[in-house]
Amino acid sequence: MGGIIYLDNNATTAVAPEVAEAMAPYLGERYFNPSSMYAPAGAVAGAVKEARAAVAALIGADAEGEIFFTSGATESNNWAIQGAARARPERRRLITTSVEHPAVREVMREMARLGWTVDELPVDRAGRLDVAAFVRALRPDTLLVSIMHANNETGVLFPVAELARIAKETDPGILVHTDATQSVGKLPVDLAGEFRHVDLLSCSGHKLHGPKGIGALFIRRGTPLRPLLLGGHQERGRRGGTENVPHIVGLGAAARLAAAHLGEAAQIAARRDRLEKAVLERIPWVEVNGAGAERLPNTLNLACHCIEGESILAQLDAQGICASSGSACTSGSLDPSHVLKAMHVPFTALHGSVRFSLSRLTTDAEIGRVIDVFPRIVEALRRLSPYWDVAAATPRFDAIGADGPTPA
Repeated sequence: MGGIIYLDNNATTAVAPEVAEAMAPYLGERYFNPSSMYAPAGAVAGAVKEARAAVAALIGADAEGEIFFTSGATESNNWAIQGAARARPERRRLITTSVEHPAVREVMREMARLGWTVDELPVDRAGRLDVAAFVRALRPDTLLVSIMHANNETGVLFPVAELARIAKETDPGILVHTDATQSVGKLPVDLAGEFRHVDLLSCSGHKLHGPKGIGALFIRRGTPLRPLLLGGHQERGRRGGTENVPHIVGLGAAARLAAAHLGEAAQIAARRDRLEKAVLERIPWVEVNGAGAERLPNTLNLACHCIEGESILAQLDAQGICASSGSACTSGSLDPSHVLKAMHVPFTALHGSVRFSLSRLTTDAEIGRVIDVFPRIVEALRRLSPYWDVAAATPRFDAIGADGPTPA
């Protein structure tokens, strides 16, 4: 694995050494069930409590009654949406966006099949949500608003705090959920402050240098929500199943590290911007998906006209550079990204988009290597493209047709 340049941190992050060290005892001598009554088990229960406090501190929540551990953000999203629907079945309308992660998008589709009305709000070419359209979508029978805080593919940020305030001022009975998987640990999230109108928030350990298979759902006190997993008394009776102690401890350690490193967002953004600037200067007919919108500091999604993203990724991989073409959950599909389709990306770039996502571990030297390699890969692949005019260094507009990009 030596020499790899890892720029796919929106898919997963490396487990921090401090996290692995914190987890190790609970994979060995501290194996006790935290629900048991003897002293060694009590110490394990104490470690779970400390982890809960660390996650709560990272997002401004109450550790004693608002943080519930799950198997990850997918379970948290399912619980938030389905649990709300079960708690208040008389309200039959749900609001979401056209660019949600599949962990929300597919749940909404299932809810529609079960008879709920789902309003899917569009975005513009920059991936931004129309706040006026959101206001128009609010109805007396609206049960839940579920809108991501940051898009996993483009990094575009949504004004969740403002949308939550509007929803509550329209009808205090409307619940507000946000999938904050990509933003928690990268940006400040304060559920006691700016996000005080949000009722439910999902996050995941492996996006902030914690282990996979662990996440959390914030449930604001008083929020009506039915359990998704029935069983024992764990998680205050709201989520059955023996606690995954090693991973919970790991999530707690990752939360503490994330809180300590939140101030490094500007440095990460500077490296991202350096890469973006160099690519736009050196490669013609490349667009930044999400340009003009507020974005995560670590995310750069590039639309390279007239070549295939999968070919770009293969060539990057050959150079030891890890990137992606979108969500890791859909990277095995040949279908174009639903996010980019919703943003009306021209078809000549729809399959040619590449996402670079940095972390606090990304170095200037690694960015320099990508700046050196990436333009040469794009140039070589375009020589093979029937849609690219090599001599003119532009798309072949005669071959593309009306659905392609507009000539300069």
